[in-house]
Amino acid sequence: MEKREMTCIGCPLGCTLTVRLMDGAVQEVTGNSCKRGEEYALEECSNPIRIVTTSIPLSDGRMLSVKTEQGIPKALIIPCMRALKGLQIEAPVRLGEVVVRDVAGTGINVIATRDVA
Repeated sequence: MEKREMTCIGCPLGCTLTVRLMDGAVQEVTGNSCKRGEEYALEECSNPIRIVTTSIPLSDGRMLSVKTEQGIPKALIIPCMRALKGLQIEAPVRLGEVVVRDVAGTGINVIATRDVA
């Protein structure tokens, strides 16, 4: 049986979780103070996801900060970054505007995180 320890980021408590796995499947989660801890451990051990944040150049030389609307599977971060490499966006851009649809075939959009006039 494999044992993993991790710090939960599901709520501000930051509980230290102990996860026991057998053949890659979660068997037990301990150390969580709330239900979110168990949910976080299950997701993190079976299908970890991350929100990708980066900057894309604007045509006038300024930079636009962007992020994925939702977490994408951790294994798709590099394909996501490759899809964003070399892009150039035209201003103006509004906060929350979709700048790339379905990045790297994830079904997740990349959005602007600020207004740029």
